[in-house]
Amino acid sequence: MQPSTFNPWDWRDPSALAGGYSGANPGSAPPDGPEPGSDGPDAPGPGTPLDLVGYQVEATDGRIGSVDEANDDTDARWLVVDTGPWIFRRKVLLPAGTVTRVDHLDRAVHVDRAREQVKESPAFDPDAYGEPGYREQVGDYYRETYRQG
Repeated sequence: MQPSTFNPWDWRDPSALAGGYSGANPGSAPPDGPEPGSDGPDAPGPGTPLDLVGYQVEATDGRIGSVDEANDDTDARWLVVDTGPWIFRRKVLLPAGTVTRVDHLDRAVHVDRAREQVKESPAFDPDAYGEPGYREQVGDYYRETYRQG
C-alpha cells in the first residue's frame, strides 16, 4: 500500500470548515435541518467565506495564540498565528492541513500539532511568507512532524 502524500497547504475537510455539513460539496444543497445528534450547523452553509482572523488557536495540548491573518489561495492556504506572550510574541505560519476543525461558536481553530511542535517551527518571515520557497520550508517542517508522529 502506498503512503498518502500529506499536502500541508490543503484544508482537510472544506465542508466541515464551511459549516460542518457531512458530505457537503459545492454542488450540494444544505440539509433541511440539523444533522441527527447535533444542535445544528455552527456556521452558514458550504461556500460561505470564512474570516478566521481573531479566532483562538488550540493545539492538542493547549492554546497557542490567535489567528492574525489567513489566506485561502489555492495551494497556499495558511494561517498566521500570533502566539502572544507564550513564545515572546512570535508569529508562526501554520499550513491549513494542520487544522482539524473550526468551532465557530467558540471562535476557535483546532490544530493537530502540540505546542512544542509549533514552538519549534521555522521562524515566521513577514517578507517571504507569500513566496513558494518559504512555504516549501515550512511545509517540509510540518511533513516531517507527521512522519515523526
